[in-house]
Amino acid sequence: MNALPLSTPRLLLRDFTAGDWPAVLAYQRDPRYLRLYEWTERSEADVRDFVNMFIEQQQQRPRTRYQLAVTLKEDGRLIGNCGIRRSTADSHEAEIGYELAPDEWGHGYATEAVRELLRFGFQQLGLHRIAAWTVADNVASARVLEKAGLTLEGRLVDKEQYKGRYWDVLLYGIVGPEP
Repeated sequence: MNALPLSTPRLLLRDFTAGDWPAVLAYQRDPRYLRLYEWTERSEADVRDFVNMFIEQQQQRPRTRYQLAVTLKEDGRLIGNCGIRRSTADSHEAEIGYELAPDEWGHGYATEAVRELLRFGFQQLGLHRIAAWTVADNVASARVLEKAGLTLEGRLVDKEQYKGRYWDVLLYGIVGPEP
């Protein structure tokens, strides 16, 4: 059985609840956050649907998607989310992703959360490989992945198109320890 919530020295990574949407809306409306996403704005309805999607994923049996609220242990405040997703329950690999409130950038929280997702994926889900991607313009996100131990595997030129331009995407990966 998978042991949730996940815990790090400063963070608690837990399943989302219906009451989490206001904290998500607060950071997803921030222009610093929106700069690198396809969205130009976020409404209450958008974010409620976003959070409800994660709540519905919790009911999967077997569960293949773990999108978790990132909260600070010291005060319980929700500061972002992170997740690990497999295409099927028996897949040997998964993809991770994360986002943090811009006011919390630069404190090492994303790296701490990613390291815990890797531990969870390899030790509890029994994965062999974990991948991630980020738009190349998001230098801080690339740094997080590298600090967590992922290796740059490639660059897809003009992979994404939004906000009137094309975006290159960086692909990262890591293989787990041999059993």
